[in-house]
Amino acid sequence: MTESPYRVIKRSIEQGIASGQWRIGQILPSEHALCRSFSVSRMTVNRAMRELANENVIRRVPGVGSFVAEPAAQSALVEIRNIAAEIQSRHHHHAAQVLALESVAATAEIAEAFGLKPAEPVFHSKILHFEDRLPLQIEDRFVNPAVAPLYLQQDFSLSTPSEYLTRVAPLQEGEHVVQAATCMPDISYLLRLEADEPCLLVTRRTWSANRLASLARLYHPGHRFRLQGRFKPS
Repeated sequence: MTESPYRVIKRSIEQGIASGQWRIGQILPSEHALCRSFSVSRMTVNRAMRELANENVIRRVPGVGSFVAEPAAQSALVEIRNIAAEIQSRHHHHAAQVLALESVAATAEIAEAFGLKPAEPVFHSKILHFEDRLPLQIEDRFVNPAVAPLYLQQDFSLSTPSEYLTRVAPLQEGEHVVQAATCMPDISYLLRLEADEPCLLVTRRTWSANRLASLARLYHPGHRFRLQGRFKPS
């Protein structure tokens, strides 16, 4: 049976990566160049590249090109960890861009979570975290002002909210809820995802001194991030 043209392209790229022809982080030939090399349509090349991206063999950066992917970044499922420390533990560089740091009126949902009245002030931050210049996480966080009154005075481009909150509001209890999510256009843009790529959303709540200290929604590119937990029976 004749092999499908898109499978020929996939196999050729996989073999090129395995042989060292293309190394981790190296840009691959453009789709236009692959069309010429294999004498196929753009649709055929696009299917091959899309499947390779879904399998985390390559990563596609809209408007830039396709690159040989690193193994998916991994985070602990059952621990509350500082993302900067996680990235540095992989011997990679962490950087952060502060998109918002403000006091806002609590919505009904946020007020209920924190035990406040609707429209009472809560602190809000939105931070884009990078691993070696590639966006890895959007951290959209609400913080109880009673727990961390100096939150808005911090420079979160230098240290993370998790690091700061651990100091001023020692962790008593934490909760993670993990789900696949359809990315809103602004999230897709910031994470450099294609329009139809899903996000991995982790909703994290932490308590300190018997009250909710923080509620964070952590958005990750689904194809280059994973969570792992190891458990022992109680």
